[in-house]
Amino acid sequence: MKHQIARFSPHQNAKVFAVLMAVGSLVIVIPMSLIFYAAGPAKAGGMSMLPILLAPLFYLVAGYLITVVWCALYNALFKVMGGIEFESIDGVN
Repeated sequence: MKHQIARFSPHQNAKVFAVLMAVGSLVIVIPMSLIFYAAGPAKAGGMSMLPILLAPLFYLVAGYLITVVWCALYNALFKVMGGIEFESIDGVN
């Protein structure tokens, strides 16, 4: 049975994606922070930790805004050309 996704909820999808982006950025931010902290200010070249520590917040905001725009664009284009199509099977054990 073929189905088409008629609409993506911009706010709900953006919330989920933004949190995933922020948490995912921690995979880079935590080790990078530890390395810079261990290197000390002299070896880090006087580089501030602020951009590194603000990266998850940036990813949260950017992920939210980009997802809202893409969902709204998808919803507008669905009326013109249809949506993402997938096939499902009912009654599979």
